[in-house]
Amino acid sequence: MSISSLKEARRAPGAEWLKNHPRFLEKAYLLSKSIIAKTYPWMQKVSPRLANRFMVRSEEVLKGWAFNCQMCGQCVLHSTGMTCPMNCPKNLRNGPCGGVRHNGNCEVVPDMPCVWVQAWQRSQQMTVYVNDIQVIQAPVNRSLQGTSSWANMLDGKDTQTPKGW
Repeated sequence: MSISSLKEARRAPGAEWLKNHPRFLEKAYLLSKSIIAKTYPWMQKVSPRLANRFMVRSEEVLKGWAFNCQMCGQCVLHSTGMTCPMNCPKNLRNGPCGGVRHNGNCEVVPDMPCVWVQAWQRSQQMTVYVNDIQVIQAPVNRSLQGTSSWANMLDGKDTQTPKGW
C-alpha cells in the first residue's frame, strides 16, 4: 500500500497531501522548534497570559488543520511520521493495537486506515526522526489536555510524570 493511496477518516483540504510529505514536515518542525525556542521565552517575559493564548490558539488552528490535532499537550508528531496517534480511536500512544485488518484499516472504524500503519509508512520517509517511531512513549498526561505542546516542551511539563504512575 503506497502512502498516496491512504485516506483518513477526518481530514482538512490539503492536509492529507501535506501529511504524505513527512520529510518536508520534518524540516518545518525543526525550523519551528528553533524559532519557538527563541521567541517563546521573550513572549513569556512580555505577557505570560498572551503568550499562552497565542501558543494554544496557533496550535489549535495550524495543527488542527494539518494533523487533526486533539490538543493533548504532549505532541509526538515528529516521532510518529507526522501522524497524530491521538486520532487512533483507542488513543494509543504506542501502536498498533493488534487489531489492524488485512487491508491496513482500523478494527474499530473499518473504513479508516490504521493511524499506526500510516505513522510507520510516513516515518520511514523521514531523515532525522526516522527511528523515533521505535521509542516507547509514556502514557498521555491528561492534565495537559488543551494546553500548548510547544510551551509544555519548553517548560519541561511534557516529560513530567504525574503522581501515581
